[in-house]
Amino acid sequence: MKDKVTEIFYLVDEFCKEFDLAKEGHVLTEDNGKKTRKRKFKMSDSEVITILILFHLGQFRNLKHFYINYIQKHMTDDFPQTVSYNRFTELQQKVLIPMTVFLQVSCLGECTGISFIDSTPLRVCHIKRERQNKVFKELAQKGKCSMGWFYGFKLHLVINDKGEILDFLFTHGNVDDRTPLKDKNFHDKIFGKLIADKGYISKTLFDNLFIDGIHLITKIKKNMKNSLMHIHDKVLLTKRAIIETVNDELKNICQIEHTRHRSFGNFLSNLIAGLVAYHYLPKKPSLNLDIIDEDRITKVA
Repeated sequence: MKDKVTEIFYLVDEFCKEFDLAKEGHVLTEDNGKKTRKRKFKMSDSEVITILILFHLGQFRNLKHFYINYIQKHMTDDFPQTVSYNRFTELQQKVLIPMTVFLQVSCLGECTGISFIDSTPLRVCHIKRERQNKVFKELAQKGKCSMGWFYGFKLHLVINDKGEILDFLFTHGNVDDRTPLKDKNFHDKIFGKLIADKGYISKTLFDNLFIDGIHLITKIKKNMKNSLMHIHDKVLLTKRAIIETVNDELKNICQIEHTRHRSFGNFLSNLIAGLVAYHYLPKKPSLNLDIIDEDRITKVA
């Protein structure tokens, strides 16, 4: 654990130094010519980001309990100058932008030619309490997934066959799963085959992606006319559960979803920190594409 903390802090701290140098002279201020004090914070951005990542990597389910009873008591050698928890939640929102850039620059995988896409709901409260929720009023939306109705947002994920996240997009809960793929910026890192579920069926979308060098592969609905499919594509469709496993680990291990948020900013920082923490998991779900079971192919065919 000690080596893991040191490794994560070193990578985050090196990035924060480069980020601070890059943003100098590009940040707008509202000082109107007045002198402003530039006092250093008691805790650096790299320390705050590291603590957030460690929380999502651990077995704790409450950030306040983790910070007060673990960080401030058992990790004083690693974080000698900690602030109060209320102050830490303020710093948590402050590091949202550098942590998001760190995720984009250092924590995303590379496309291997075989990718999987899916969306997962991020519930902010029970569907029956949607009208009572004040934190996400006019922000969250009611949507429907395979598990029924929910109130919150959607996380759209694209992963490779190694279980690494290639790209992600955060939308309202009522956004169609196919909408993000219509934006070229979302799939500009993808090439080859893209495996999805029936919710992504669209002839127009298939044609547009095919022009961009992406072959969208989905199962067909009962009322659709069957078409020929390569045997290897059928095998890849049976492996689509890998992205369901990734979504499960993001929610149950990295805790990107819970209903205890008190601000939209902390909701976003919790989501980003969870995605960063997933990158540092010791083992990710993956496919061994070098070994294909001939009996499995025969059954699928």
